[in-house]
Formats: sequence, C-alpha cells, structure tokens
Amino acid sequence: MTQQALPTEHGAPATGRLVGLDLARCLAVFGMYVSHVGPDPADGGAAGMFAELTHGRSMALFALLGGVTLVIIGGRATPKTGWPGRQAAAKIVIRAAILLALGTALTMTGTPVEVILAYYGAYFLLALPLIRLRARTLALVAAGWALAGPQLSYAIQDVLDGGGPLSGGGLLDLLFTGNYPALTYMPFLIAGMALGRLDLASAAVRVRVAAIGGVLTVLGYGGSWLVFRLFPGVVEATGAPAAWWSDVDGDPSGGAAWLLTAAPHGETTLSVVGGTGAALMVTAAALAVGDRLRRLAAPLIAVGSMSLTAYVAHIVVFLPLGTGDLPEWPPHILLGFLLAVTAPAFLWSRRFRRGPLEHLVYTAAAASRYVR
Repeated sequence: MTQQALPTEHGAPATGRLVGLDLARCLAVFGMYVSHVGPDPADGGAAGMFAELTHGRSMALFALLGGVTLVIIGGRATPKTGWPGRQAAAKIVIRAAILLALGTALTMTGTPVEVILAYYGAYFLLALPLIRLRARTLALVAAGWALAGPQLSYAIQDVLDGGGPLSGGGLLDLLFTGNYPALTYMPFLIAGMALGRLDLASAAVRVRVAAIGGVLTVLGYGGSWLVFRLFPGVVEATGAPAAWWSDVDGDPSGGAAWLLTAAPHGETTLSVVGGTGAALMVTAAALAVGDRLRRLAAPLIAVGSMSLTAYVAHIVVFLPLGTGDLPEWPPHILLGFLLAVTAPAFLWSRRFRRGPLEHLVYTAAAASRYVR
C-alpha cells in the first residue's frame, strides 16, 4: 500500500512507499528460514553462531514491523478518526481474523514449525485501543509492558499450567501459555507502532532510531551478561551459561533466576529489551540500504513486500516431511530455500502489485468500506 506522505525535517514531504521496511520484512522472513532450515546453533562455530543470531530475534523484528503496519493503516502522521478511523479499525480486525484463521489452520496440519500467525492476529486485536496514541506514549506503554509482562507471566504460569479449567489452550495459549504469548510479546508490536509514528524518511530520525536500538541492545543483552558475571548462582540455577544472549540450552521453568536471562525465546524483560533494540537497528539499517541500493536490493524488497506469502510457503513445503522435528540440512539447502522464494517473488513483483496472499488479504479488507 502507498504510505501517507510525512513532512521531513526540511519541510519537504516524504512520499511513496518506504521500501526499506520491505527489506526489513525480508530479513525477518529469511531469519525464520535460517531458524527452521539453517545450521543447528548447538553445533557451534561460525555457522552455528550465525543461526543463533536469528533465533527469536527474527520474530521480534517481524512483530515490530507489524506495529509499523498497524500505524500505516490507522494513519501515520495524524491518526484517522470518525468514519475513516472506523474503517481503519475494521481493516485491522479483518486482517487479524484472517491471521487467526490461517495460523490455526497451519498449526492443525501438525507442521513442526511453531506458527506465529495466530499470535500475530491476537496482537493486532489487542493493539486496537492504542492505535491513536502518539509515539512517545506508545513507547512508554511498550516500556511499561516489557517491565511488567514477563514478571506477571512468571507469576501466573503455575496456575495456567497446573491443570483444571485454566490449563491453557485456545485463547489462553494466545495470551499466556503458547509459544509467543501476547503477555510477553506485545511490547515488540507496540514499539513498532511508536516507530511507525516517526518520520522514517528522515535520515536524522533513522540515526536516532539506530542509536536507541543500540542502547536497548546493550541494556538487554549486556545487562544479562553483567548479572551472569556478578552472580554465578544465576548460571547455576538456569543451567545455561550462554542464556544472556542464546537459547541453545537452559530451562525457563527452572525458577525465578530465569527472569535475569536475555535468551531470545526466554520471555523476560531483558530479552524483550535486547530484541527490540536489535530490531530497531536492523530496521534503521534496512531503511538506509533501501534508499541507496534500491535496484540492487529489489529481489529482497520483493520478498518483503509479500512476506506473508513467503512465510506460509516455507511452512507448506515442510508438510510432506511429516510432523517430526525440523530437518537438519546442510547450508546449501538453506541457500536453495532462500533462492526458491526470492526468484519467484521478484518475477511476481514485476507484474503484480501484491503477493498472492497479500492480494487476498487486501481484497477481504476492502469490505471495510461498508463501515459507516
């Protein structure tokens, strides 16, 4: 979709689609490919470390960019109100419903991939009351949620996992007990909404975003690293000496000490802070590269412009393999996966404005025009 023009720092309007956001979406999707098809981080070495960098952080980037999308739909510089505002809200609800249905259907196939789409749809619905807030307010909400959510999650896990009527499943999985529960992952989306409120066409804004991202990354992963060095008992309690940045080992159910880790899937405050920082830096870099190397990066931008199709496609490819663990294939298989999605996406983008699934979502969301 064409993004609303925003005034730049020099007063000139910034028009057109920010292709750097599509490049960032491509990196998020490719990161998930690496997580599912790439080297096993537990094997160590350069390849293992590269794969580990994508674990959890790709999802954080994907969620953050989802927040940017919500703000684009709801009006970037000036949030839509009245009739346009209700139509924007309807578009978000329709998108959320599609993601919930599609994510549930893919999960029911028994795929070994932990499908994020249903959670993504739940995030969209939960974010609706925040759609008109200013960037600063959204940033404060994200920060407050990041501080409180993981601790609250830890406090209620015993209740939700202890059996009985609150044992989980369905809505409770989406909110509390699933792989990407809203209680701990919503800060990524809300931070993305705050980001979307900014003039991302401005070089100065991008520099500030990258700087804030760097600070958050250091606070998150550096803070956990410091705790691990100052308090060896944390390492002993978690059984994960690398959990200040990695989720290769360790057990989140090992006790309250886990809350001091920053493992990407750890659902802790430090992991949310570090993951948000990394996502902001990647997005700022992608925006800069998208401007300067647009033609060279065109195939990757094409993948990002149809990220939903690319994500679903790689899950569908796994279906014939059965319901066991994800395969451990050599690096050239991963490269094949990346090329197999990039080439068709680029060719498709030469003729069509949207990807196949993106077109279906756009068509369904068009029903929002009947909202009065």
